[in-house]
Amino acid sequence: MSARRRRAAGGHGGGHDGPDERWMASYMDMVTVLMCLFIVLYAISTVDQDKFVKLKASLATGFGQESSETVDTASGVVVPPEAVDEKGEGFIDASTPPTESVVENEPTAAELAELEVDNLEQLEEQLRIRLEQAGHAQRVEFSIDERGLTVKLVGSETFFDGNSDALRPIAREVLDTIGPVLAGVPNRVSVEGHADPRGTSGRFPTDWELSSARATQVLRRMVEASGLPGARVSAVGFGSSHPLAPGDTPADRELNRRVDIVVHSMQSDAVRSLIPGVLAGEEAAPAAVPPERGG
Repeated sequence: MSARRRRAAGGHGGGHDGPDERWMASYMDMVTVLMCLFIVLYAISTVDQDKFVKLKASLATGFGQESSETVDTASGVVVPPEAVDEKGEGFIDASTPPTESVVENEPTAAELAELEVDNLEQLEEQLRIRLEQAGHAQRVEFSIDERGLTVKLVGSETFFDGNSDALRPIAREVLDTIGPVLAGVPNRVSVEGHADPRGTSGRFPTDWELSSARATQVLRRMVEASGLPGARVSAVGFGSSHPLAPGDTPADRELNRRVDIVVHSMQSDAVRSLIPGVLAGEEAAPAAVPPERGG
């Protein structure tokens, strides 16, 4: 029982039954002070420059910052700068050489022109098949140029009565055949009306009004009956300012009285300017070949 408890229990005070251990507190304080002294002495001692340089080089090599032929490094997973992706999460195995990234070459303008011609020819073939199935293949002509694919409605008398903008039944059949195909492509479409230079009579004072009215009727039919989006289709009348045939024979007038549906190319001007050369059979310029990488 301790002295305090003995006093509380009514025992006699005075005396000490065990050894006095208060000296241990002073001893522990002294040891702590000595430890702090040695730590300070070590901290202010001279650093071995050679060992410091080796440690620095080893750490830098291990983290892939620089190469070293004299410092031995660990063979774990390291991240060289060239292997880090945009998010900083790229890792490669240090035991295998990094895989070279493959950079795909951008297509040249000539290659894009060839691809655009292929796309336009496929669209033309699709329209031809639909017209043949409907029995109207002979009523439409096609041409491809730098603007795109032009669908020519041959002979205005087939599609319109004389000096009239009202679509004839056969015209509606042809437009209802090609309209759904054009509605399924993203290209911009323009409807261009033309007239022969003989002039008009009736309610149209000039060829401008007649050609514009016919182009508008063709546009309306494709938009309302075939679902061609109105936001990417337009109509324009050229009157008799763009004749296909310079003469005044019945055949010439038939060619000049026409409505053209132009499916415009979506390529840039530089690419579209190469389309006539591709159609003429000129070879496309070869694509640039990337330089060989050192092995």
